[in-house]
Amino acid sequence: MIIDSHSHIWSSPGCLGAGKDFSCLMQEEIEQAQPEIHQSSMDPAGISFVLGFISRHLEAEIPNSIISTYLQSYPDRLFGFAGIDPSDQDAVQQVDRLHEEEGFVGFTLCPACQGFHPCDTRAMLLYELAQENNMPVYFLYGMRFPDIAYMEYAQPLAIDEIARSFPSLKIIISHMGFPWVEQTISLLAKHTHIYADVAGLSKSPWLAYRSLTLAYECRVIEKLFFASDFPNDTVKNAVEALFNLNKITLDSVLPAVPREHLRGIVERDTPKILELSSPSPAPSSASSEVEPTSVDVSQDQVKSP
Repeated sequence: MIIDSHSHIWSSPGCLGAGKDFSCLMQEEIEQAQPEIHQSSMDPAGISFVLGFISRHLEAEIPNSIISTYLQSYPDRLFGFAGIDPSDQDAVQQVDRLHEEEGFVGFTLCPACQGFHPCDTRAMLLYELAQENNMPVYFLYGMRFPDIAYMEYAQPLAIDEIARSFPSLKIIISHMGFPWVEQTISLLAKHTHIYADVAGLSKSPWLAYRSLTLAYECRVIEKLFFASDFPNDTVKNAVEALFNLNKITLDSVLPAVPREHLRGIVERDTPKILELSSPSPAPSSASSEVEPTSVDVSQDQVKSP
């Protein structure tokens, strides 16, 4: 079964405020990310993670209530991560309520877009609660940040202190921490419970090849999660892009990423790794053969490392 570990929904681009310039949430040509559009773009994934987002600094808010309602509509196929802004005085209470009453399994943060250092005292209280309740924390990155974002708060290496302070806390770094992919890889190698997703790579062939090759050579590729990055792409397109990754190596001396590792990303059981209670079995149509034959690149067409 394919697990899509990174997608967003919103009622209209207007709710994103200055976050409309944060490529993690939308590209310029994107106009729709309503739940019904997400549902139609979800196949062939059996399960999707829906990530919230709130930033007082950007005057952006995807209401958690929208996500909660969507989760209730498809409880067998969706996991929800609430948007939380540590600047809210009741942020800890929000997390507790959303987890206990509305079924959110984790929450998202974006230090660069929310204007706080990752180890800010207010955030550390959230990590403590998350560790106690086995709630993964998703750090959001993207290929482009808004012009008022704080890039000094974005470098993944700042997460090292968090992982040392909360060794059981599960952390996911989106977009492989772009543009600091090497920093992310070093964190994956160092900390047992830090992971990263491949959101955004499906439309950047060279970046995808370089990032996944580094992850493979550094022996952390098994800690990467598949992600469509909806509404910026669909599950189908993202899967095809991964399986076509090695086309860039044809007629060159570049090494290929072994195909079994690409399949491993697509088929990774992310909820099990994060120790999340799985939804009920998804419809059989959602768990069909994951590798599109129309984009197949056979082993004898690519170089092996």
